[in-house]
Amino acid sequence: MKPNVAILTGFGLNCERETAFVFEKAGANIEYVHINDIILGAKKLSDYQILAFIGGFAFGDHIASGRVLAIKFKYKLYDQLMEYISKDNLIIGICNGFQTLVKLGILPGNPEFKHQQVASLTHNDNPGYRDDWVMLKANKNSPCVFTKDIDYIEVPIRHGEGKFVCNENVLSTLKANNQVVFQYVHPISLEPTMDFPYNPNGSIDAIAGICSPDGRIFGLMPHPEAFHTNYNHPLWYVGKKDIFSSGMGMKIFENAIKYFV
Repeated sequence: MKPNVAILTGFGLNCERETAFVFEKAGANIEYVHINDIILGAKKLSDYQILAFIGGFAFGDHIASGRVLAIKFKYKLYDQLMEYISKDNLIIGICNGFQTLVKLGILPGNPEFKHQQVASLTHNDNPGYRDDWVMLKANKNSPCVFTKDIDYIEVPIRHGEGKFVCNENVLSTLKANNQVVFQYVHPISLEPTMDFPYNPNGSIDAIAGICSPDGRIFGLMPHPEAFHTNYNHPLWYVGKKDIFSSGMGMKIFENAIKYFV
C-alpha cells in the first residue's frame, strides 16, 4: 500500500507544492494538511505514515526561524506528536521544517535529552539570505531511513538561519550514534569543510542534517525536493543528456516510500 503523507501547511510555509510533487512522484498518497486542522481535530496525525515539515518562513520567522511554529506544536499538539513518534512512522523536516524540529526538541531526540531543545539553527556566519547549490556527503553508517544508499548529493540551499550549533556534549553524542547524516563538503576534495561558500552558513562540524537515534526522524537545511529532475540544476545544459531524469534529491523521498512498501 502507498503510504499517506501529510504535507503540513500554513502560516508562511511555502514549499508545499514541490514537496508534495516529489512524494507523489516517489509513489505516495499526499494530502495538504493545515496545522490548524490538526489542532481543531479536523485531521489526525495518526492518519498518516509520513509527516513533512516543509520549508518556508513559518510565522514570518519572527523571534527566530521555526520558533513560533515549534511553540505552537509544543502547546497544542505535543501529546499527539509524541504518540505519532512512538509508532513506526517517519518525519522529515526541510529547512524551516528542520529548524522547527530542532527547536521543538524532536531532533536530535535522544532519550537522555528528554525532548528538550539541545541544538539550534541560527544566523549564517556570512549574514543574509543565501540561495546557492552545495555538495553534501552522507554518513554511510547513519541509521537514517531517508539516506540509504546515498554517498554524495548536490542540492540547493535557500536560508538565512542555517548554522547548526550545539555544545560539545551534544555533538559527541550525535557523532557516537552516527546521527550526523549530511555534512557540507568541498566539491573537489569531497571532504567536510568550514570554508565559505561550500559550507554556506558556518555550521559546526559542517553539519547539514541530523536524524533521531532510530533514523526515522530526519532534518536538513538544503532542499532535496527542489532537485527532482536534472532540469532543476543550473548546469542542466552541460553533460545532461536526459534533462528529465530524476535529480539527486529524489532518492531521499524514494527511500521514505520504500520503508513502507
